[in-house]
Amino acid sequence: MPELPEVETTRRGLAAHLTGLTITDVVIRNAKLRWPIPKNLPRLLRGRTIASLKRRAKYLLMDCGSGRLILHLGMSGSLRILPASTPPDKHDHFDLTLSNGTLMRLRDPRRFGAVLWHTGDPATHPLLATLGPEPLEDGPPANNFDARYLHQATRGRNVSIKQCIMDNHVVVGVGNIYANEALFRAGIKPQLAAGKLSLPRCAKLVAEIRATLAEAINLGGSSLRDFVNTSGQPGYFQQHYWVYGRSGEPCRRCGSPIKQIRQGQRSSFYCGSCQK
Repeated sequence: MPELPEVETTRRGLAAHLTGLTITDVVIRNAKLRWPIPKNLPRLLRGRTIASLKRRAKYLLMDCGSGRLILHLGMSGSLRILPASTPPDKHDHFDLTLSNGTLMRLRDPRRFGAVLWHTGDPATHPLLATLGPEPLEDGPPANNFDARYLHQATRGRNVSIKQCIMDNHVVVGVGNIYANEALFRAGIKPQLAAGKLSLPRCAKLVAEIRATLAEAINLGGSSLRDFVNTSGQPGYFQQHYWVYGRSGEPCRRCGSPIKQIRQGQRSSFYCGSCQK
């Protein structure tokens, strides 16, 4: 599944091609995604100018003046910028045709993505209303992802620290790959009870979550299965993994074999020597 770095990579690629353009047509080939694509989108969007494209967690928010198009890549989705004459393939479900002769196309083989419309404050949409803070942005002091926030959010919690930082109500966008990588960099074993994390270790983990995500964005995200950017190119962060997917291989720091366990139906990878 595309995680925050892949979605941010997509946002940056799309924004450079979409901002300021007018939507001339909308094509819905298959409305049956995770939530049905609204049937009235063509009427709502034709003639609208794209003012901006922002991201909240793993959702893309396209400001079209009268409302926002909310896009999610789901398990296998990708958004591409293509010439308007490009014929669709089997899994190409949604197009926005643009005033410069290009189109934005959603390809989603598993159909777990989303194309939704919201006319109010996007923060009030049911999918976004209860999300935690962004890991890469400094918000208001009461909702800022820093050491004190994470320390307070983990008090009294027996759930593992890995499961805690993957909870979108605690912090958004830290999916399985990047939780594994950030915990290794912070020297924290994934099965440690979240409530046992001290304030200094929370500070270290926050710093490594930020650094891991920023590095992944700079490398275009990770391409393990379906992910490509808006130009059809894969990401390269998977070439820099410390632990993810490396079960039994030597730790790049100490040489001990990387261990693999199951946590909450997800695989966790860690070094028993480097992480405590």
